[in-house]
Amino acid sequence: MAYEKEKIKGAIRTDFILSAEIIVIALGTVQGAALGTQVAVVSGIALIMTVGVYALVGGIVKLDDAGLHLLKSKAANAWGGMRRACGRGLLLLAPKLMKTLSVVGTAAMFMVGGGILVHGLPGSHNVLHGAAEAAHGVPVLGGMLAALTPTVLNALSGVIAGALVLAAVSLIRGLLGKLRR
Repeated sequence: MAYEKEKIKGAIRTDFILSAEIIVIALGTVQGAALGTQVAVVSGIALIMTVGVYALVGGIVKLDDAGLHLLKSKAANAWGGMRRACGRGLLLLAPKLMKTLSVVGTAAMFMVGGGILVHGLPGSHNVLHGAAEAAHGVPVLGGMLAALTPTVLNALSGVIAGALVLAAVSLIRGLLGKLRR
């Protein structure tokens, strides 16, 4: 039960970060628009993302429950056997899918968050462009490397920013823990 609660807490934290990133991106796209337009666009995106993302996440979280339900089929015919086989497949797939989504989601958060941070730094566009141009000069792979360079640098920026925040939070927690004693 404690493990499940920790997983839920982590998922909520991740969803909060992703939601904040989406709102920042949405605000950036309507930055020069009238206030009413900004409110309408951000509210619309928030509603669509909330319904869409949470419906998808809810479905993924319930995959193992669906698998268990199918596995318990009592029918002795071919349809029952097919249901049980699908249930076994879902029970085998669900943990692998969750692990994959965890890794991919974390990488995406670093890339998007780093991109938001880098985008806000003066002169960062020139640095990204220069790095992509330098990568383009590599024989054979230059085009592919040039296309990947900004994404990799954004992800690296996100990892560095995340490490700095983690260090600050850990330091503050440690200091608060000592003060409470």
